Amino acid sequence: MKLGRRKFLATGAAVAGATVAGGALWIESSRQRLARVLRQLFNDCRRRVPPAPMQPAPQSWPSDAVTVALLGHSTVLINFYGVTILTDPVFSTRIGLDAGLWTLGPKRYVAPALTYKQLPPTDVVLLSHAHRDHLDLPSLARFPSSTFAVTARATRDLLAATPLRRAVSLGWGECASIPCRSGEVRIEAFEVKHWGRRWPSEQERGYNGYLLTRQGRTLLFAGDTAYTTLFAKLRPRGPFDLAIMPIAAYNPWIRNHCTPEEAVMMADMAGARFLVPVHHQTFKLSDEPLAEPLARLETALRDDPARLALRQIGQSFTLPG
Repeated sequence: MKLGRRKFLATGAAVAGATVAGGALWIESSRQRLARVLRQLFNDCRRRVPPAPMQPAPQSWPSDAVTVALLGHSTVLINFYGVTILTDPVFSTRIGLDAGLWTLGPKRYVAPALTYKQLPPTDVVLLSHAHRDHLDLPSLARFPSSTFAVTARATRDLLAATPLRRAVSLGWGECASIPCRSGEVRIEAFEVKHWGRRWPSEQERGYNGYLLTRQGRTLLFAGDTAYTTLFAKLRPRGPFDLAIMPIAAYNPWIRNHCTPEEAVMMADMAGARFLVPVHHQTFKLSDEPLAEPLARLETALRDDPARLALRQIGQSFTLPG
């Protein structure tokens, strides 16, 4: 019996070892998407996150102008005539599913251009939809209860774990005037082409683009979107001084994310003057190289390069008068 047990244990150990070795070989060499995702997660553990190439100085921004800075991914800091707005704030090193001591998901390739402590007091947090790279609960938990939050339909409940109690949910075509220290900002939700579930839940949630209006100027924040002609319907609402447009994660997710060229086409449909590209360079969520989306966007705007307001994370841009 003892000999049989030893043989059993030895055989089991050999099978387990072969299984582990085979799994490791599959992860290392397979071209299947799951293997590539796991390979990236393992490689991320050893990779350091470098600082952003530039750092904005919002304390020096004028309060009688419109200034924006890309902090990373889809997080844009906006000074809108003295009203401070932050879009889809994500300051975490990883985004994904909370596993207790760590987060299961992609790791940043560049640190946020500003830390939470370096932010000016934020009046409004603008949340386009519930996906974890846009609605990051650890980041939102850092904001005080005095901060307003604007969310998509059926998304407000996710903020229960944060201090954000002054929250407004908007469906397409709905608007709200948010009172801030320096005056009101009008925010209207509009339809884009995306989806709003927050994995692993199957609950259908909303997904928005937003129009921001204050003192006669209007900005457009597209959130996440695939190519759609819905932007043409916005043109009578303009002119839009600036459009914040996503440009990456299109390969193979073209049904939910637009290409850089399509981002330009949609900004053109709406009649936007300047373009701020987001959703690139920070997290690798798809197959295209990290540098490809911005390179393609610059090519798409080669006949009018001045329209491209920001090229680097941390760079700032002030709208001309």
